[in-house]
Amino acid sequence: MVKVRLENVLFFLKKVIPKPAFVLFQPAYHFVLAFLSAFFYGFPSKKLKVIGITGTNGKSTVVFLTEKVLENAGKKVGCVSSFKFKIGKREWQNRLKMTLPGRFKLQKMLREMVNEKCEYAVIEVTSEGIKQYRTRFIDFDIAVFTNLTPEHIDSHRGFENYKKAKGELFRSSKRLIINLDDKHRDYFLSFPAEEKYGYGINISRNKLRSDMKDLIIAKDIKVTKNGVSFKVKDTYFNLKLLGEFNIYNCLAAISVGLSEGIPLRIIKKALEKVKSIPGRMEIVLETPKTIVDYAHTPDALKKVYKISSKFKSKNSKLICVLGSAGGGRDKWKRRELGKIAKEYCDCIILTNEDPYDENPLGIIKDIEKGLRNYLNLVGSSSNLLYKILDRRKAIRKALKLAKEKDVIIITGKGCEPWMCVKNNKKIPWDDRKIAREEYYKILNSTAKH
Repeated sequence: MVKVRLENVLFFLKKVIPKPAFVLFQPAYHFVLAFLSAFFYGFPSKKLKVIGITGTNGKSTVVFLTEKVLENAGKKVGCVSSFKFKIGKREWQNRLKMTLPGRFKLQKMLREMVNEKCEYAVIEVTSEGIKQYRTRFIDFDIAVFTNLTPEHIDSHRGFENYKKAKGELFRSSKRLIINLDDKHRDYFLSFPAEEKYGYGINISRNKLRSDMKDLIIAKDIKVTKNGVSFKVKDTYFNLKLLGEFNIYNCLAAISVGLSEGIPLRIIKKALEKVKSIPGRMEIVLETPKTIVDYAHTPDALKKVYKISSKFKSKNSKLICVLGSAGGGRDKWKRRELGKIAKEYCDCIILTNEDPYDENPLGIIKDIEKGLRNYLNLVGSSSNLLYKILDRRKAIRKALKLAKEKDVIIITGKGCEPWMCVKNNKKIPWDDRKIAREEYYKILNSTAKH
């Protein structure tokens, strides 16, 4: 009851204070909520070993893999990520349409983890969450950095502010685990910590800094359409996960495990059990090969298209279904997504993603700016462009166009449970489910005729 009253008072103030004034008041508002929530639930993070994962891409996957590594070592784990929440043996889908819950909800979950006698909390930490103090008064023992590319530039008013927001996670963490192949590594390594670990592919032992406890390097790398394999120290990993970027995700989880004293043989066993990550390069149909991925940044989209292209045979096509988020979010990247699609896709179907209150046709036009001369690259018989606002119909069109050996890649939403449209309306959604439904409808329709 006390919590409800405090929240109600603060939210009431948010409504009645004029917007220009609230912009000045906003940091204090978020700070007060953060303190009250931690205080109300008894500062639960002090009784857990908290691991924060941040970066532009790969966060959810690293949370998922870290959870598996810790559990395979006999640890009881709670986790918070964009696609699920977990407290001990109980887990459920994240249906909030936000990666990091609000302060009271997050602190409540940490308290429940303590009550369930969890040893670890693994949290996907976003720049927006940091900016709004959702992680304040949470004691992070380990901070993991995956990578950094432009994202949320409008919200943070520039890339440097975005980077600094991410950096806040590392300011007071006891142990830092850093991707040394990322060009921003030195910034994240600059924060003081009791221990620092580095991981990567393009590094060597002689680059071990004096303040770094260990390097976790992947060698003897093989990337195929069936998965990845590599060697860390004296242990070979043969994984079903697709793409070189998943080697980095695995190295981050391996680094957490090793820093916690978990033997490589146990880490190997945990990671080799993982068949796929929900909504991340997830193959949902075999014929035609249909892949669903969350990629919604230029860097992620390019990597996903590169991997998807490996499934093509000589005369088959890569059919791409894509859109971009609305609500004024990072409009700069829409043209870039179009350019990347033009480079890799034989057929492009532009569609709705999460338009929020923005005109969906306007979003598609922004993506089209990166698709100039697309139809003339190879010839209109090869390069096809469709604009289908209804995302279900767009997915159906891709399936109807695809021949047996073609590859379909549906990006932007992954396993998200909602599509957000105008007037704050959320439509139940799941790209994976829709693709399967439309596929079987087409099969049944063909069988009847």
